[in-house]
Amino acid sequence: MTSVTKTISRNVSSTFERVFFAEKGSFTYWRMRILYSTIIGYAAFYLVRSNFSMCMPGMMEEFGYSKVDLGWIASLFSIVYGVGKFINGYLSDRSDARYFMVIGLFFSSIVSLFMGLSSGLLMFALLWGLNGCFQSMGWPPNARLITHWFSPTELGSKWALWASSHQIGAVAIFGLGGFLIEHYGWRSAFIVPAFFSTGLTFFLFNRLRDTPQQVGLPPVEEYKGDAVHVSHHYEDRITLKEVFTTVLANKLVWFMAIANMCLYVPRMGIFFWAPTFLKEHKGVTLIIAGMQLVGFEIASLIGGIAAGWISDKFFLGRRGPVGTFFLIGLALSLFTIWKVPAGYPFVDAFVLMITGFLLNGPQVLNGVATADFASKRAVGVATGVTGVCAYAGSAIAGVGIGLIVESYGWEGGFLLFILSALVGAFFFALTWNNRAKILDDQSIAVDTPC
Repeated sequence: MTSVTKTISRNVSSTFERVFFAEKGSFTYWRMRILYSTIIGYAAFYLVRSNFSMCMPGMMEEFGYSKVDLGWIASLFSIVYGVGKFINGYLSDRSDARYFMVIGLFFSSIVSLFMGLSSGLLMFALLWGLNGCFQSMGWPPNARLITHWFSPTELGSKWALWASSHQIGAVAIFGLGGFLIEHYGWRSAFIVPAFFSTGLTFFLFNRLRDTPQQVGLPPVEEYKGDAVHVSHHYEDRITLKEVFTTVLANKLVWFMAIANMCLYVPRMGIFFWAPTFLKEHKGVTLIIAGMQLVGFEIASLIGGIAAGWISDKFFLGRRGPVGTFFLIGLALSLFTIWKVPAGYPFVDAFVLMITGFLLNGPQVLNGVATADFASKRAVGVATGVTGVCAYAGSAIAGVGIGLIVESYGWEGGFLLFILSALVGAFFFALTWNNRAKILDDQSIAVDTPC
C-alpha cells in the first residue's frame, strides 16, 4: 500500500509540474507557487490577529472590561503595527522575504498562545502590543514578493488575488472562532489558531523564494516582455537616498497614505467592533455574528478581486477612479447598516456583504497604487509609509470608537466611519489620472513612430 501511495503521489506531483512548467520554462510554476504560498501565509497571519475581536465580548464578560479598556489594547496593537510596518518595510527591502515572513508568523503564533493562557489587562496589553510588532513583519515581505514575481502590467489583478488572503484568514477565524468560543470559551480562539499558524511556518519556509533571480530566472519584466531598465542583480538593495527620492518626496504616495488612514477607520472599526456591535445593537448570538462576518469577508474577497481587475481592464492601470467610486458607495452602505433596525439578521447580513465588497476594493487598490507610484525596490518602504498612516486610522478605530460609543452610542461611531470614507474618496480622486511609470513609458514607446 505504501508503494502504491508513493507512486500515485509521484504521478500527481509530476502532472502538476508538467502543467506549471508548460509555459516559458519554470517561470509559470514558480509564479503559481509564490502566489498560493503567500495567500496561505498571510491568511495564517490573520488567524492569530483577527481572533482578538472575536474574543472581546467574552473578555468583557469575564473580567468586566469596558469598551475603552479593550479599545486601548486594540489601539496599542495598531500603533505598534503601524510603526513596525514602516521599519520592517525598510528592513524587508534589504532582506530575504522568506526568512522575514516566517520569523514574524512564528513569533506571532507564540504570542497568540500566551494570550490564551494569560490574565490581567496589563498582560493582555503587553502581549497584544508585542503581537503588533510580529504582525508587522507580514505585509512588507509579501509586497516585495508580489512585486518581484509579477509585473506592473498585471499587478492589479494579481495583487487582488493575493489580497484574498485577508478574507481567507478572517473567514476561517470568524467561522471557527464563533464555534470555539461558544463551546470551549474565548481562550480557545487564541490557542487553537496558534497551533495552526505555527505549523504553516514550516510550509512557508519550504515554498517561498525571494526573487526570480534567486532560482536562476530573469527579472519578471523580461519574462513578461515589458522591461524598461531592469537590474540583473537581485541582491541590490534600496539605499537611504532612494527612500527619500522615490517615497518620502513622492506626493502620490502621501495621497495614498492619507486615503489609507481614512479607509482604515471603518475597516478596522468593523474588524475590532463588529462582533460586539452585532451582539449588543442587533441582538444576535456570537455564532450568528460570526456567520454574518463570514459573508462580509467573502464579499470582501470578491470586491478586492473585482476592483483590481476593473482598474487593470477598464482603467488601464489607473486605480484612482475605481477607489473613488467604491468609497462613495461604502459611505452609503455604512449609513444603511447603521439605520437597519434590530431583528432583521438577513438584511444585516446582506448589507454587510455589500459593505465588505465596497470596503476591500479600495484597500487592495491602495496597496497596488502605492506599489505603482514607488520604485519596485522601494515598495516595502512605500507600503510601510502608507501602513503607518493606516494604523493611525486603526488606532482611532480602537480606543477612539470605544470612547465615542460609550459617550454617544453607535450613531457617533458610524458618523465617523461615513465621514472617513468620503475623505478617503477625495484623496483617491487626487490620483485619478496617475498610474505606474512603466505603463506610461510603454504607452509613449507605442505612440512614438520608429
